[in-house]
Amino acid sequence: MADVRAFRCVRPSEEVVSRVAALPYDVYNRKEAKAIVEENPHSFLAIDRPETQFGDDVDIYDHRVYAKAWQMLDEWMAAGIFLADETDCYYIYELVMEGSRQTGIVACTAVDDYLNQVIKKHENTREEKEQDRIRHVDVTDANTGPIFLAYRSRQALNELVMQVCQTAPLYDFVAVDGITHRVWRVSEAATVQQISTLFGEVPALYIADGHHRAASAVKVGLKRRQEQPDYDGTEPFNFFLSVLFPDEQLKILPYYRAVEDLGKLSLEAFLNEVKVRFTVENLGKEPYQPAKKASFGMYLDGTWYRLTPQAGLIPEDLTGSLDVSVLQDGLLAPVLGIDDPRTDDRISFIGGIRGLKELERLVDGGMAVAFSLYPTSIQELLDVADAELLMPPKSTWFEPKLRSGLFIHKLTK
Repeated sequence: MADVRAFRCVRPSEEVVSRVAALPYDVYNRKEAKAIVEENPHSFLAIDRPETQFGDDVDIYDHRVYAKAWQMLDEWMAAGIFLADETDCYYIYELVMEGSRQTGIVACTAVDDYLNQVIKKHENTREEKEQDRIRHVDVTDANTGPIFLAYRSRQALNELVMQVCQTAPLYDFVAVDGITHRVWRVSEAATVQQISTLFGEVPALYIADGHHRAASAVKVGLKRRQEQPDYDGTEPFNFFLSVLFPDEQLKILPYYRAVEDLGKLSLEAFLNEVKVRFTVENLGKEPYQPAKKASFGMYLDGTWYRLTPQAGLIPEDLTGSLDVSVLQDGLLAPVLGIDDPRTDDRISFIGGIRGLKELERLVDGGMAVAFSLYPTSIQELLDVADAELLMPPKSTWFEPKLRSGLFIHKLTK
């Protein structure tokens, strides 16, 4: 059962919260992050991406970069930009996008639950991406970006959250992208205990977004255990920052693919190879977003096509039948030679929030071909994780994105 705990949160003051709150660190490249911080020095990207404080000649993994993040966090706390709770609390975090609400519980989850598969994964991680966040967490002595977790909806938790949301929020603001963010603090001891008890009846939690952040937080926790062999398990480093949402509220958008070239194939030869595996319908200039599983859009040389897999192309196994797997195993690998999408630099992944126009822009701007997909469902994610299997990389794009800087979990008391 899940070990979910309240914690002493470090959070922004109400006066600056809307300026501090930032999209996750990995949404931006270095140039984009630096531009945002220059425009808004209070953006948490200044701490989450501390290379923004240096010239481009300084490597983003330089030790001075991580030291700067620690320094700035300390300075912002001293200046009152961040405040620290004096007691263990939970927080309720509601995000509203285009009228759709999702409301989660901000908490700490256990390193041991991750190790013992109570917290279930559906993606592999990449070592180089882990190393950056390991150093960031270790040097700043804090989890600064929450892990997005899901759990199978439970009525008692839903009712408790609804009751809290009837009170006045601590934060209530609309971000520049139009997403509304509301936060409530839960500090009353009986309610805190009730939340912990209810989660103690939840058999599994699922990483929806933040696999690299989770893996990095766990590895820092294990490092601290080695450094403090007399630890008793209650120390903050045995837990990491999370926001937990009931599965029924979550919205997954598709994750598109674009490829730089057709390999050694001509356009005609490529189309002929695709037709061996898919039924290909020419849609002309009309963009195509699949409305059901086992249907794909393809944008090639200014033209949209609908692709439908030929009989026998879709296997019956749980992961092989995912649309992202069908495209990968049925076209990207055998036709375009992209055998490992995690490491092949010819392929790019585009979040569905950017829309089909982004695929057209990429291909019209020089890439060879792009594909639109039907989104993976939350049920597929849960089923794959329960089976202890893994999805292909970039199978899910969750919106809205949790903001960093709203909640910070310090690893030492």
